[in-house]
Amino acid sequence: MGDILSKINSLIWGAPMIVLILGIGIILTVGCRMIQIRRLPLALKYMVKNEEGGQGDVTSFQALCTALSATIGTGNIVGVATAIVAGGPGALFWLELAGLLGMATKYAEGLLAVKYRTFDDHGKALGGPFYYIENGLGQKWKWLAKMFAFFGAIAGVIGIGTIAQINGITSAAETFFDPEKMNTVTLFGNEYSWAVIITGIVVTILVAIVLIGGVQRIARVSEIIVPLMIVIYVGLCLFMIAMNISKLPSVIVEIVQSAFGLRAVSGGAMGAMMIAMQKGIARGIFSNESGLGSAPIAAAAAQSKEPVRQGLVSMTGTFIDTLVVCNMTGMAIILTGAWKTGLEGSAVTIYAFSEALPISQTIASLLLMICLAFFAFTTILGWNYYSERCLSYLTGGNTKFSAIFRWVYIFAVFIGPYLTVSAVWTIADIFNGLMAFPNIVALILLSPVVFKETKSYFARLSAGELEELPSVSLTDTSLDDD
Repeated sequence: MGDILSKINSLIWGAPMIVLILGIGIILTVGCRMIQIRRLPLALKYMVKNEEGGQGDVTSFQALCTALSATIGTGNIVGVATAIVAGGPGALFWLELAGLLGMATKYAEGLLAVKYRTFDDHGKALGGPFYYIENGLGQKWKWLAKMFAFFGAIAGVIGIGTIAQINGITSAAETFFDPEKMNTVTLFGNEYSWAVIITGIVVTILVAIVLIGGVQRIARVSEIIVPLMIVIYVGLCLFMIAMNISKLPSVIVEIVQSAFGLRAVSGGAMGAMMIAMQKGIARGIFSNESGLGSAPIAAAAAQSKEPVRQGLVSMTGTFIDTLVVCNMTGMAIILTGAWKTGLEGSAVTIYAFSEALPISQTIASLLLMICLAFFAFTTILGWNYYSERCLSYLTGGNTKFSAIFRWVYIFAVFIGPYLTVSAVWTIADIFNGLMAFPNIVALILLSPVVFKETKSYFARLSAGELEELPSVSLTDTSLDDD
């Protein structure tokens, strides 16, 4: 089964998918005139200043935190380690490049989510790829919308949303509480540490308590936990880099050389580069979800009346997730040589923490376990919302199906710790790719709408027609030029 899954994964994440992911990022970057760089200061300002007068279920900041809760998870800690171990330091280069281009992709997704969203009879916002496919491309494309919703629901319940996250939490707990597996019990024909079993049960119960409260409770929990944990984790990584600052120049050279196969033996440069590219881009998409189509489901719920503004806020999610958090993890792993130790998963990052910080491996394991637990916990919550919205679209808003699905989702969290690490990540990658394809097709076809909306918004902003006119954008009018 493992071999079959690996072959399917290699087929889905082959050259065509890499070209599509990078291609749409390049198209949107060029068409929006490098918006992810030029407009980043404005986007960061909008991120902390909610829009007034917009209709929606949650504030723009809460929508961002809900999206970040789903994106910042095991991918930032375990996923980065897995990519570097499998693809070498060069995987970090491709991961970051995918993140930079992905910022433009995430901008477009957030913009389209607000522009084409609808509201039900109770005033609840309904949006995401299935709605901008159906409303933006027309009824003849509804099959593509249903394809996205189908794979999105499955991805949430057996892939990125549940199993991969709880598996990461329980693995970290086992590494800290019972690294030698001294206290075990036999289940399903295998031995598991009591640390895994107890942690799995506790997390399952907490997930159930939060999910019963719906999107508002998920948003409230996320806007408290996510910013706090990002600050703590990034602070620890910055300290690690500072402690090893003398190694930084050589590490940067190693990353670039590895990215293009320059360290491979004669004749193997192209193969080495392709492996680094595949692992880096796949893990980058797993982490920041740009192009995946998940984040616009949260963006559609934001209290916003300006699609471009919400697109800018959505864009900051990829910046924080990949260019900040993933980069910090990757640099720590490469600086310490943790990727060459033969370890896997969270153990690689734990080794990096213990080597780079003046602390014992026990304390390093504790710190990482706490960070990973909170990151992965909020990801489980965010992906429940995503997958429920996918199911709701497929079933025409039938609440009975949603209620049943919620308990199925909780059950998937419960059984997640008992699956192998390699199988978990392979399944997650497969459904990420299947989910991304219909969304990328829609983004390509709707890109002219993105360009038109972007140009119109910044023209109005420069002309003083909008309520807010941040000084950061007054001197930049290149998007107003024909």
